[in-house]
Amino acid sequence: MSLMEWTDALTLGVDSMDAIHREFVECLNLLGAAADEEMLARFDAFYAHTVAHFEQEAQWMRSTTFPPIHCHEAEHEGVLEVMREVRGHLEQGKFQVGRVLAAEMAEWFRGHAATMDAMLAHYLKARGFEGQAPATVA
Repeated sequence: MSLMEWTDALTLGVDSMDAIHREFVECLNLLGAAADEEMLARFDAFYAHTVAHFEQEAQWMRSTTFPPIHCHEAEHEGVLEVMREVRGHLEQGKFQVGRVLAAEMAEWFRGHAATMDAMLAHYLKARGFEGQAPATVA
């Protein structure tokens, strides 16, 4: 059973953002379903995706001078810090910690996407965002 299903409620109307969010959900579900022997590899893949995902959003925020960038980036950094701590537990064979992280990340993502990412999507659309690089605000 998946931790999280992609639904229309998660769609924010910015194709590139929605695509990276779908990938996040897929990686999260793979982590949640991982057997002990594959947990570390699944975690590393999920972490790599999450770092790239957050960096892409940071690039969009910087290029459009998104006003609450610091709040959004601080939340992302907090998530990555927790993930780095969890990796240490996985290295020690504490695989249940990875499963707890996966379940909590599903809950976190629902709220984050509905609030902070929805605000970013609205801001990008208002500035004519189309494709990979929004127009720089003068």
